Amino acid sequence: HDVGKIGIPDSILMKPGKLTEKEFETMKTHTTIGAKLLSRSKSGILQMARDIALYHHEKFNGQGYPRGLSGQAIPLPARIVAIADTFDALTSKRPYKDPYPPEMALDIIRNERGRHFDPRITDIFMEYFPEFLKIRETIGSFAQVDLAGFMLSERDREFFEI
Repeated sequence: HDVGKIGIPDSILMKPGKLTEKEFETMKTHTTIGAKLLSRSKSGILQMARDIALYHHEKFNGQGYPRGLSGQAIPLPARIVAIADTFDALTSKRPYKDPYPPEMALDIIRNERGRHFDPRITDIFMEYFPEFLKIRETIGSFAQVDLAGFMLSERDREFFEI
């Protein structure tokens, strides 16, 4: 889904702080770059991968990018990947933030039901959350997070409006 990030400068990808508006506009192009890279294949799986690359940052309420699609107009695989990608991003260390505890990530996803995420897919994610945790732990255990001084990153405070 993020194959287009190969076209984004490392100075943006690895930036420890908040992106400027211009940097964020550049970052958003990873969706169209990825779709272009995958667009010439006749393979059904790669055509689906193209749609995922292009649309995984669309939001159910139409406030996402690159096209501002909403609801069922967003391809189903992209709506599924949107939740998986967000969960992975929240629970993983990034240059601009420490990992969040899985339960906090679940709360953020739950709060974005119907806005960022398809309500039906969100409900399924929440129902099967213990199984998703087991799957996630097969690729590496969650980092222990000291919650005493824990804060949402500057990026996430704005993104999730918390």
